[in-house]
Amino acid sequence: MRLFYAFVLTLLAALPARAEVNIQQVTSPGGLTAWLVEEHSIPFVALDVRFRGGASLDAPGKRGAINLMTGLLEEGAGDMDARAFARAAEGLASSFRFNVGDDSLSVSTRFLVENQDASVALLKQALQNPRFDQEAIERVRGQVLSGIRSSAKDPNDIARKTMDGLLYGDHPYATSLSGTEESVTALTRDDLVAAHAEVMARDRIYIGAVGDITPEELGLLLDELLGDLPETGAPMPPRADVKVPSGTTVVDFPTPQSVALFAQKGIAQKDDDFFAATVLNQVLGGGSFESRLMKEVREKRGLTYGVYSYLAPMDLAETYQGSVSSANDRIGEAIGVIQDEWAKMGREGVTQQELDDAKTYITGSYPLRFDGNQTIAGILVGMQMLDLPIDYIATRNDKVEAVTLEDVKRVAGELLDPEGLAFVVVGQPEGVVTTASD
Repeated sequence: MRLFYAFVLTLLAALPARAEVNIQQVTSPGGLTAWLVEEHSIPFVALDVRFRGGASLDAPGKRGAINLMTGLLEEGAGDMDARAFARAAEGLASSFRFNVGDDSLSVSTRFLVENQDASVALLKQALQNPRFDQEAIERVRGQVLSGIRSSAKDPNDIARKTMDGLLYGDHPYATSLSGTEESVTALTRDDLVAAHAEVMARDRIYIGAVGDITPEELGLLLDELLGDLPETGAPMPPRADVKVPSGTTVVDFPTPQSVALFAQKGIAQKDDDFFAATVLNQVLGGGSFESRLMKEVREKRGLTYGVYSYLAPMDLAETYQGSVSSANDRIGEAIGVIQDEWAKMGREGVTQQELDDAKTYITGSYPLRFDGNQTIAGILVGMQMLDLPIDYIATRNDKVEAVTLEDVKRVAGELLDPEGLAFVVVGQPEGVVTTASD
């Protein structure tokens, strides 16, 4: 039987990439809404459930509580301790994954149809009746603290922590969702129980399902799994007041290579100009070897192995960010080139060839995202959280193709702000000093 399960899992992972999916909106008898893609060729169901808010819902003074709580959801539930829970999941050939980010807590599961009832019952215990045994708390707390200590010695993590603090002020986004050594050490079991109630509530659920299940069956499953959760949770935080301290902030750190992050204010994914901004970014620093930043910083000058930029629209803030690493004696030159290219793009926009190549890449890579049922379930949830229409997958590439040279030039002029571009450099950069100002 285990060989059969392994075969089915392999087959599931090998499903062809696809961007044509038939999405149905399902409303359970209890009022829960989900998006479903029926796929009856394999007797598996993939389910993705997300709770909006995530780690940003940490109570004041309890930073890291939701992250620690999430790490304990599979460490025992109901009358099962951690080992018994793991054995039960393995015996059912079911997989459960619990992850938390700044904006959501996600629950991803995959199970055989023949074991559906037992798998749902097991997951329900994890979601609604986690044990939070003290032994498990201390074990997972130790893992979190180890990660925090490791991050304190990582130049990339130091740069991220510094940049987030500069951008987001006193908002939850400003600090690591893992918390600090002090905050995590002080967390009690009662704090974890409270964190569970704050984030896991019916008023913030988004659901995607793909697999061998009908709308009627899915509705009943969801009510059984989630129907007994509290109706409401903690109030959502306010939007972040993003403040970009233009200039450079240097953090001294003994390393032969400096890490630099850069950021400015961004654009919301719901903005009408988001697709033009996406094309713009693909040309400027979208990560491919054809981007302007890669050509100018890496290929022409050999200042780095990699440089990239990306749009970062979050639920409560929008930024436009990027990263580069270079030797201490060359990072200043790399920063100067990035600033020059930022300004040049803002003045001139892109060429017709760059526009065409960017569109080809963006539209051609999109179907590759649909590489399995679990991934598709996650995409369905993401679409709902962004309030996108149910036909978005079918129309998304048309919106990319509709972007014109004039659109990109206009958006480049409006969005790119070379004077408001902030840099955080971690290392011992030669000739680079702190110049940041509000």
